[in-house]
Amino acid sequence: MPEQTTRSTAWQTALTTLQDVAPPFIPAGAHGMTVVIEYPPGDPGAPPHRHSGPAFGYVLEGEMLFELEGEPPRVLRAGEAFWEPGGDVIHYQDGNNRADVALRFTVTMLFAPDQPMFTLVDEAELAQRRDRRAHAGTEES
Repeated sequence: MPEQTTRSTAWQTALTTLQDVAPPFIPAGAHGMTVVIEYPPGDPGAPPHRHSGPAFGYVLEGEMLFELEGEPPRVLRAGEAFWEPGGDVIHYQDGNNRADVALRFTVTMLFAPDQPMFTLVDEAELAQRRDRRAHAGTEES
């Protein structure tokens, strides 16, 4: 008599939605890249930058100080998801909010094949767009 295979039912309840967003656009011919970024305690993170397409992330460990153009800075903790629309929007902060633990997060980015996935924003442009930056105090998420 053949062995009976036991099928798992865990898949029926295994999915947890972390975020559900509609990106404003996906660049034609987009490529996807998933990366893990790790900052030591207290590190300010990447300088102001933008991505050519949307980016979706998840904090694995620690706390991130996250700020996008037009939004006040907020703290994201391990287990929280984030996204940014890409395109013309400046990503001001992604630094480690804690001085005592490392920050580790993953990001999946969609970007146009003829454009870099990451572009630094220079001081002149930051000055031109200063009115688009929300200067409210840090908010808890």
